[in-house]
Amino acid sequence: AVEVRSEKPGPIAPYLDVSSVVAAAKQTGADAVHPGYGFLSESEAFAAACEENGIRFIGPKAETIALLGDKVRARELAERSGVPILRGS
Repeated sequence: AVEVRSEKPGPIAPYLDVSSVVAAAKQTGADAVHPGYGFLSESEAFAAACEENGIRFIGPKAETIALLGDKVRARELAERSGVPILRGS
């Protein structure tokens, strides 16, 4: 196990510190990271940082996270793809 540290305040700060988590993965020789649920699993920056450092991000590509994390863009994609959408949603 590797302790992930962060200069940011708070008990969950190390978990949210993208550079610290990537550094820990590199330190241990990990070739992949599963981000769990929430927080980093929804982070475009974390997915991109993993890719940039040769670490497989077990989840969607950074571009997909960015697209689907933006409700307006996600809705436009769904409409273009022929997915039924309720009005006003």
